Amino acid sequence: MGTKSENIYKPFKVTLEKVIEESPLIKTFVFVPEREFSFKTGEFIELTLDGIGEAPFTPSSSPLVTDRFDVTIMKAGYVTEKMHKLEPGAVLGVRGPYGRGYPIEKFVDKEILILSGGCGLAPIRSLLYMLIDMKDKLRKVTLCYGSKTPEDCIYKPLFSELNKIEKFKTLRTVDLTDQYWEEHVGVATVLLDHVDVDLSKAVAVVCGPPVMMKYGTLKLLEMGFPENMIYLSMEKNMSCGLGKCGRCMLGGYFVCRDGPVFTYDEVKDQPHIW
Repeated sequence: MGTKSENIYKPFKVTLEKVIEESPLIKTFVFVPEREFSFKTGEFIELTLDGIGEAPFTPSSSPLVTDRFDVTIMKAGYVTEKMHKLEPGAVLGVRGPYGRGYPIEKFVDKEILILSGGCGLAPIRSLLYMLIDMKDKLRKVTLCYGSKTPEDCIYKPLFSELNKIEKFKTLRTVDLTDQYWEEHVGVATVLLDHVDVDLSKAVAVVCGPPVMMKYGTLKLLEMGFPENMIYLSMEKNMSCGLGKCGRCMLGGYFVCRDGPVFTYDEVKDQPHIW
């Protein structure tokens, strides 16, 4: 696990350096921590806005960078709405990192198939940076991403950058197109019909809205992926981050402590996983 405060309950200070508008409802916030901060891809933090509240987010930047980090936030409630109004210079608090991230050591010599949708691309971007760094140890990486409209697609420059990297390929789709869109149309899972993968040497990663994760996982199983080779980011209401409050319970698991990354075979029999 990455670097944490000596007191796991006490936030340390971070200063907002930059705000990037990704879509009408999603912004990326670049923070500079008061001390070196490291995390493993897929782990999460608790971000505190003094006097307003606290919420969990998975950093969307490279874990290899320790003097600043990105958090991509969708405006979806009271705390996130306040965060969207922040300007550079604002000081916030951070607890963590917490949880279990992606076991990238198990991805060596594999084909990585990633299915993502909406703001679910945030933790995936962090994973992609790590995969780029270790690309010589991988067979190939395919990213399938879906958004509601072209305007809702986040990290737009990332896709062209990835397509220029050897062993990397991206596919995008939207639910509702416009006159300029020239890529796929339909829900994210339709992209899996356009993927060529060697199942004997492949792992799948799924992160996005629950309905996409459900039908994406079913599609991957239909394609022949083993249950223990499908990695799911099961982010829920991880209020405390420490397995104390119980708000993020998933059957017998605390998502904040035992996840948020699970293999499908670990959670498939838990009630209401989607």
